[in-house]
Amino acid sequence: MYKVHCMNRISQAGVDQLFGTFAPAKGLEDAEAVVVRSANMHDETLGNGLLAIARAGAGVNNIPIDACTQKGIVVFNTPGANANGVKEMVIAGMLLASRDIMGSSEWVRAHADEPNIAAAAEKAKSQFGGTEIAGKTLGVIGLGAIGAMVANAGRSLGMHVLGYDPYLSVKYAWSLDRHVHAVRNLGDIFAEADFITIHVPATDKTWHMLGRDQIALMKRGVVVLNFARDTLVDEDAMADALASGHVARYVTDFANPTTTHMNGAIVTSHLGASTVEAEDNCAAMAISELREYLLSGNITNSVNFGNVDLGPIETDERIVVLHRNVPNMIGQFSQILNDAHLNIENMANKRRGEVATTLLETSGQWDDSVIEQIAALKDVFRARMIPGR
Repeated sequence: MYKVHCMNRISQAGVDQLFGTFAPAKGLEDAEAVVVRSANMHDETLGNGLLAIARAGAGVNNIPIDACTQKGIVVFNTPGANANGVKEMVIAGMLLASRDIMGSSEWVRAHADEPNIAAAAEKAKSQFGGTEIAGKTLGVIGLGAIGAMVANAGRSLGMHVLGYDPYLSVKYAWSLDRHVHAVRNLGDIFAEADFITIHVPATDKTWHMLGRDQIALMKRGVVVLNFARDTLVDEDAMADALASGHVARYVTDFANPTTTHMNGAIVTSHLGASTVEAEDNCAAMAISELREYLLSGNITNSVNFGNVDLGPIETDERIVVLHRNVPNMIGQFSQILNDAHLNIENMANKRRGEVATTLLETSGQWDDSVIEQIAALKDVFRARMIPGR
């Protein structure tokens, strides 16, 4: 039975599923698989026996992806599992930014002991006036699982919605409301949107994607929402834009020394996916991914190796090989199997950039030296055998 270590607490529903299939590891050094949420794994030692890491969430910047790839550790995430929770926070953020709900609530609490509070509130309410979001233009940057849901929600609230995503997948394109207008130029969103929300991963290419130059192109009085990652926004530039009034409100889910001191910012404590439903969904998806990979070799939602699926094992054994995507790898595997008098009954190969995954189902008299020979090949990161029928 595979041993799994949880580096963070996961929902009880997830725990029940996890340890109904696998055994708990004593710690990271003893684990063959890991479930992680926010724990920083960059300074951790990854043991040679570690096969997989499942992040119960979408972002994986807390995991050393390159190091995992070189050691043949498959890293999974759970795209879409927390999408509805984040979508609802974005909608809440737009409402908080357009109607001074927080200011009104604070005023009421400050005047709670006044005997005629109802009349006083009637007189004070004009200072908390706002605008409605219906009829306004919402710009959505990134139309993946979360962005697509936000765009559709905006439409259902009567907003005009512009979406930008140069890498829009067929899956999410089909899920979009037909009235969402996809733009090819990000500048169109800056020029037209009253609300701008960003939903892209944190990478070197997206660092400070909304910087001083981009903010300057936005409409005066725009509301910017960031429930993705704090590094996507140049926060010094945002603070200046708030101070000048160019940006009316910055709504962010990432509290840090800069955002918490911004006048005009609404800062929440990373609540995007903090719902019972989202935590259950993330845990269930992460555990399902681990189970399928450990027991069958199939890969779904990996961030460092390509998705590959041979279904249930139908032969005596299945060989899983993680390797570099270079010529003649399949030929080398076939030669080793042929020399061992093993027949290839079924095979799947999927590349992802410079790496690839190969699944081989074989029949014949198994020889343990086969895996040793494949694992010893120059461009192989890891090879293992999973018993079949």
